[in-house]
Amino acid sequence: MAAKTMSAVQYDKYGGGTAGLKHVEVPVPSPKKDEMLIKVEAASINPVDWKIQMGKLRPFMPRKFPFIPVIDVAGEVLELGPGVSTFKVGEKIHGLLDFTNGGGLAEYAVAPKTIIAKRPPNMSPAEAAGLPAAGLTALQSLKSAGVKFDGTSKSSNILITAASGGVGHFAVQLAKHAGLHVTTTCGARNIELVKNLGADEALDYKTPQGAALKSPSGVKYDYVVHCAPAVPWSVFEPILSDHGKVVDITPNITNIFTSLIKKVTFAKKKLVPLFLVPKEGELEFLVNLAEEGKLKTLIDSKHPLSKAEDAWAKSIEGHATGKIIVEM
Repeated sequence: MAAKTMSAVQYDKYGGGTAGLKHVEVPVPSPKKDEMLIKVEAASINPVDWKIQMGKLRPFMPRKFPFIPVIDVAGEVLELGPGVSTFKVGEKIHGLLDFTNGGGLAEYAVAPKTIIAKRPPNMSPAEAAGLPAAGLTALQSLKSAGVKFDGTSKSSNILITAASGGVGHFAVQLAKHAGLHVTTTCGARNIELVKNLGADEALDYKTPQGAALKSPSGVKYDYVVHCAPAVPWSVFEPILSDHGKVVDITPNITNIFTSLIKKVTFAKKKLVPLFLVPKEGELEFLVNLAEEGKLKTLIDSKHPLSKAEDAWAKSIEGHATGKIIVEM
């Protein structure tokens, strides 16, 4: 049975970065219909977490203050709300909390039954917490570009930028699993690492060739999964094949506008902004690959809940290799 109160980390206004995070003791939440209470073992920080704190999704997020951030979690089911029959008390699970409610930086959290999966025994809490949001974003980016995972994908060339980051390192492995020729950009220190994940070519993003995103073998890209900061369309245009498609996981207003223009003018080359909308069965697909040893979660660093601000700062810094984990 859960305690009545729990340790958590929250913020009570926009802005403030790490200094805005407060360690508090708050009541343990209760699961409502189609929800379950979980004892959190690990949570993973994603850039969207601190972007919400900065006010980037104002006025939609957060719905109210104070707000306990983070939606990527792994833990154990403690209590089932009405309507939950697919999980049992005591089961090890992982997945996404409700995006609008957050709640991951705490000892206990309430999770909706929809985007939660059973955790394989060979997956640690840290690996399990690091998979959902970044793995699903990588999978949806590839699907949105037109990549198929049923063996019918034609031999195609893909570029994945920021390939050693949270989403990028999953995208490399998934693209290779789909049988694509994979070119990547990353920092010089991570070139060997991304090649070990399956990249055929790796560019140091600080070199002129890397900045121009040009393939060392001179191929044009059929797909680009862009995980790095904004790049103007003029950089993508010359490196794409005739029907090349760029999927941008961190779209800004300019890129959304470019995307609309491409749609309206029926351009062959396209830019697609991606916003994660988890679909049923996708997390299970990723979990099966992980269980078979075909998908690894790279852990950048682990931090206790009492030092959650160190994890927050590391994510804001922007040079993590893989996922940043907070352990309870």
